[in-house]
Amino acid sequence: MGVDLESISEATSGAIGSLLSTTILYPLDTCKSKFQAEISVRGQQKYRYLSDVFWEAISSGNVLSLYQGLGTKNLQSFVSSFIYFYSYSYFKRLHCERIGSKSIGTKANLLIAAAAGACTSVLTQPLDTASSRMQTSEFGKAKGLWKTLTEGAWGNAFDGLGISLLLTSNPAIQYTVFDQLKQNLLEKRMAKANKDSSPIVLSAFMAFLLGAVSKSAATVITYPAIRCKVMIQAADDSKDNEAKKLPKRIRKTIPGVIYAIWKKEGVLGFFKGLQAQILKTVLSSALLLMIKEKITATTWFLILAIRKTLFVTKGRLKSP
Repeated sequence: MGVDLESISEATSGAIGSLLSTTILYPLDTCKSKFQAEISVRGQQKYRYLSDVFWEAISSGNVLSLYQGLGTKNLQSFVSSFIYFYSYSYFKRLHCERIGSKSIGTKANLLIAAAAGACTSVLTQPLDTASSRMQTSEFGKAKGLWKTLTEGAWGNAFDGLGISLLLTSNPAIQYTVFDQLKQNLLEKRMAKANKDSSPIVLSAFMAFLLGAVSKSAATVITYPAIRCKVMIQAADDSKDNEAKKLPKRIRKTIPGVIYAIWKKEGVLGFFKGLQAQILKTVLSSALLLMIKEKITATTWFLILAIRKTLFVTKGRLKSP
């Protein structure tokens, strides 16, 4: 029972941390998604810079539309984080029971994280698709969750699932880069240090800095897939397309989106919005971990208090 409570505590604190960080950074996320979803047509584009999205919301009097789809995004963020942390804890416990040890190796840890990420992607993909469509809709014209999900075939709710599964490799890339940077840095310090000196370890600031660099590197490597995923899940602005007299609608498939970006924007088009993605990813990860660490202790304390109360109540009921 203690192990199950620990898993629930980890899952709950992670989900709440994700929810709060998502809410705080949501306007930036909305601007980023709309900027990524747009593709230039005959050399013309609505948003030349990320700030153009923000100023459009202000000039049109739709500042609150920067939060369109926030409820769905928070629901998706909370559910996906809970499923991920619980799946990770569950798979880790199964692995430890199988090998008869409480410690696991790096490769096993990465495989467990990938398995948890895959489970999360499959179970929460409809919410992810709906939140992306609501974010990329015209300001003030976003539809509700149910209407967004029921538009078209049910299979459309799983748009971008293949890329979502591919992006579960992001943590593995991040850890590999982090480990290489850490090893190189420690080797250089060991070469300068005396043989009789104490073991060399990374400072908290240096660990945070290497973590940010490795996360940014993983984002750069996987960014073309991230932008393709946003474009596949983006809302269809049919009226806007008619106004621009598009000759042909972009096919919402991976080959179709790749071809459209390559033909209309070139190689650099695959990295459109990269700076905003890195900023949002690094800030979100930092906020999530910070909030999660603070909430974990409180959540565990509440769980222990509730369990103690239940045991006391149970004892009183049994007493004559």
